[in-house]
Amino acid sequence: MAFAITQTCCADATCVSVCPVNCIHPTPDEPDFGRTDMLYIDPDACIDCGACADACPVDAIFPAGDLTGPLRAYEEINAEYYAGRDVLAEVSAAPNFHRWAPPSFARVLPSDFAPLDVAVVGTGPAGMYAVEDLLLHTNARVTLVDRLPVAGGLIRYGVAPDHPSTKKIGETFARFHDHPRLRLRLGVTADGELAGRHDAVIYAVGATEARRLGIPGEDLPGSLPAAAVVGWYNGRPEVTPPDLSAERVVVVGTGNVALDIARILTAAPEALAGTSIAPAALARLRSGKVREVVLLARRGPETAAYTRSEILALAARGDLVLDAHDPRVSAAIDGAAPGQKAAWLQGVPRERVDWSAPPPDGVRRVVLRFHSAPTAFRGDAEVRAVAASGPAGEVEIAAGRVIRAAGFRGVPLPGLPFDEEAGVIPNVSGRVTGRPGVYVAGWIKRGPSGGIGANKTCARETVGALLEDAVAGRLPARRRGAAARLFGRA
Repeated sequence: MAFAITQTCCADATCVSVCPVNCIHPTPDEPDFGRTDMLYIDPDACIDCGACADACPVDAIFPAGDLTGPLRAYEEINAEYYAGRDVLAEVSAAPNFHRWAPPSFARVLPSDFAPLDVAVVGTGPAGMYAVEDLLLHTNARVTLVDRLPVAGGLIRYGVAPDHPSTKKIGETFARFHDHPRLRLRLGVTADGELAGRHDAVIYAVGATEARRLGIPGEDLPGSLPAAAVVGWYNGRPEVTPPDLSAERVVVVGTGNVALDIARILTAAPEALAGTSIAPAALARLRSGKVREVVLLARRGPETAAYTRSEILALAARGDLVLDAHDPRVSAAIDGAAPGQKAAWLQGVPRERVDWSAPPPDGVRRVVLRFHSAPTAFRGDAEVRAVAASGPAGEVEIAAGRVIRAAGFRGVPLPGLPFDEEAGVIPNVSGRVTGRPGVYVAGWIKRGPSGGIGANKTCARETVGALLEDAVAGRLPARRRGAAARLFGRA
C-alpha cells in the first residue's frame, strides 16, 4: 500500500531526503519545487517503508488506504501529479527506483574554518531554517533575536489555530532554542549595534504590512488588515481585538490567509474550543454576530490564489456557496478538466445572492464571489457597505466589516536599504546591497510568496552566501569576541 501526502504538507522536503527510492516529487533540485501547492508521492514507485511519514514534521503523510473523510481525495491527488508522465524514462534498472541526481557538494569549508558569531533576527520559518543550517552544518555561534516575547513568528502567530499539524513544525524549530551554541533573546528589538557585535547578521523578519488597495474608504473604521485578525485569533499580544458585531464580513482576497479568516469567523465556536485559538478570541467569537463571510476575488476561479488543500477543506464543511452573478464563473468551473484549479469547485452549490438583504437566518456560511473587485468602502463613521464590480455594473454589498487580505509587503528596517515598490530589502542571493556582512532570508528577501517549506531553500541560499563570503574574507572586521563573550567564552 502506497503512502500519500495530505493537506498539511509544508513542502520543506524533509520527506524527500529520507525516501530510499526517490518517489517524492518535486524535489528541491527540480523546476517545479516551490511552485506546486504540496509534494506528491508516486504510488507506483512507493515501497511502503513509511520513512517519509516518520520524518514529516507536520504529520501530513499516511498510508493511502487509511485515509478517510476529506483526506480520502489525497490518494487520487498524489497519483494525479504523476498521470501522463513517462515514468519508464525516469526509472533505473529496478522498476521501483527513480534515478538519483549525481551528488553535489555546494559548500566546501576549510578544515581550520574559525567559528563565526552570527545574529539571526526573527524566529519564524526563515530564521529557524537559517539557524538549523548554521548549527547543524557549521561550528557557528548564533544569537537569535525576536521582538515578540514568544518565539515562533509565522508558525506561532500566522498559522490558523485549527491547523494543529501545521503548527507542529514549531516543535522541530524549538529544539534548537536550547542548543549550546545558541543564545535566545526574546522581547528585544534589533538595534544598529547588532552588526558590530557579530561577524554577520541575517534578517528574517517577514512581511508584516498589508498591501494597500488604493480605493476610497480604505481607512474607514471597520476596515482591517488581515494580519490584525490573524494575530488576534492567535493571541498576538499587541493586536486590538476586532469588533464582530456585524452579521456580514467582506474579505478582500482569496489566498490561504483569506480562507483561514473566513473559516475561523464562520466556524462553530465549540469546534475551535480544542484548538490553540487564543481564549479571549474564542470568547469574542462566541458572543459575536458574524454569520456570513464574503470572499471577493478580482479574477475567476481558474486563477484563484488559494491552494487546493485549503479550498477542499473549506468545501468539505458544507457551508461554502458560489455567487452565480457572472456566467463566466459557471462556465469556467463546468468546463474545467480534472486537476485544473476551477475544477476544484465542481459540486459547490451556486446561488444568486441578494446583497441588499441580510445573511440567511440560522446558518453560518462562506460566499465566494469571483470577477468582482472592490471599488470603494462606503460609510460615514465606519464601513457599512462595499462597492464591488460585476458584469452588470457596480453592486453594493451591505457589510459592517471589511478585512483586507490582498497580500503583504515588508517594511523598512533602520539603517538598511529598502525597495519601496517591491516591499523587500534589496539583495543578491541574500546579500544585502551595499552592506557587507548583512543578509536577508524569507519574505523580506524575496517577497511574500511560498509557504513554510519555501523558506528552507531560501535560507540555505542565504547561509551559503554568508559562508562563501566568510571563506573569501569578505566579511567586515568586527569587534571580535564581543558575541562570543555572550556565550561565556572569549
